[in-house]
Formats: sequence, structure tokens, C-alpha cells
Amino acid sequence: MQNSTGSTARDELVQQYAPLVKRIAYHLMARLPASVEVDDLIQAGLMALLGAIDRYDEAQGANFETFATQRVRGAMLDELRDADWASRNVRKSARRIEEAVHALQQRLGRPPSEPEIAGELQLGLEAYYELLNDARGAQLVYYEDLQEQGGDEFLSRFADEAMPAPFDLLAGQRFRSALVQAIATLPEREKLLMGMYYEQELNFKEIGAVLGVSESRVCQLHTQAVSRLRGWLRDWIPSAE
Repeated sequence: MQNSTGSTARDELVQQYAPLVKRIAYHLMARLPASVEVDDLIQAGLMALLGAIDRYDEAQGANFETFATQRVRGAMLDELRDADWASRNVRKSARRIEEAVHALQQRLGRPPSEPEIAGELQLGLEAYYELLNDARGAQLVYYEDLQEQGGDEFLSRFADEAMPAPFDLLAGQRFRSALVQAIATLPEREKLLMGMYYEQELNFKEIGAVLGVSESRVCQLHTQAVSRLRGWLRDWIPSAE
């Protein structure tokens, strides 16, 4: 903070505004999955608070709390984005498959076969299997799916209390009904796989034994099934209410 009285005043400001950092962090946590660590958000927020103290200039007109709140919240959102770096390649591969499946479903009016999906991607079958491996860990829904087309980035606006929480959207009857319809469109083997994995809680190795295929093949089929479901739900998700 310009014209600061020194380290004592700086420490006092940190103590004064530390509760603000925690309040912002827990406000964000209320709308995030349990896998996110609140301590990581608080640490990022405290570092941003220190930066705000050093950079604040009263001559700019904004009061300090407003200035600090913006910087703290921005740092926490950056922390959430950075923590997601490892899954970006997974999403990129998954999106390619999803887009191909969606286009084929629209064109054919039925679930496309693996050779058809590979052809749509202009890949050989083995190369398509490699892409499925690259997309391993793809999720049914990502935060980005819940932003309005042409709207702001979801992470930049989801803390608004006026907005419905994304997990409330996904728990709603409309989404459940759409998901049931989507599962009904899966090829029989993939439908069986999803039932064994999510309802009977078998692991991929156990499912492979039932289906008579390898564990890695079950993983590919699971990724492919998720891509089919995302393709089916693609038109529903942007209009979620």
C-alpha cells in the first residue's frame, strides 16, 4: 500500500482482512466439488491480499476492501484454473470424440459404430483406440458445459449468489430424465458396462471378465460411452435452468 507506515501496519491489515479471504474462499467452496481443497484457495487469497496491500493506491478512488476483494477472488479463480491443467488434454481428446459422435448421431439417427467414429475423425481404428486412451478420465459434465453460449466464462461468474449452483442443476429431475434417455440409446454392450460400473460398482477388470475383453478395452468402451452420452446431452446442457 502506498504511503504504508511499515511492516506493523501491513501485518495489521493482513489480520484485519484475513476473515474476508476466508469468507470468499468458503463462498466459492459451496459451489465446488469436494475434491477442491479450501486451504489452497485461502493460501492463494492471502498471497493476493499481500499483493493488494502493496499495490493499493488511495488516489485511484476505490476503497481498499473493494480493491482487495477483486484481487483475492481473481487469485482464487486462477488457482482453480491452474489446478485443472492436467485434465485439459483429456478434455481436448474427449471433445474430439464427442463432436464426431454427435455429428454421426445427427446424420445417421442411431449410435455410430467404432469404425464410423474413426472414419469421421479421419483416423484408423487403432489410432481411434489410442485417442480413447488419451481421453481416459473424461467426465460426463464439465463446468464449461454450464455456461450460456456467448456468455462469460463459468468460473468467472459462478460465485454470483443469484446464479443456481451447477450441482443443483445436475441433481434436478430434468437432467436425470435426459440422462436416462441418453443411456437408453447406448449400444447394448456399453449400456451393460455402465450398469456394472455405476450400479453394481464392479471395477474395469471385473467388467472385462464378464464381457470377455481386456481391462484396457473396458476403459476404452467406458470413454466411448461417456462420449456418446455427452453427445446426446450436448443440446440439453446449454439450456439448463
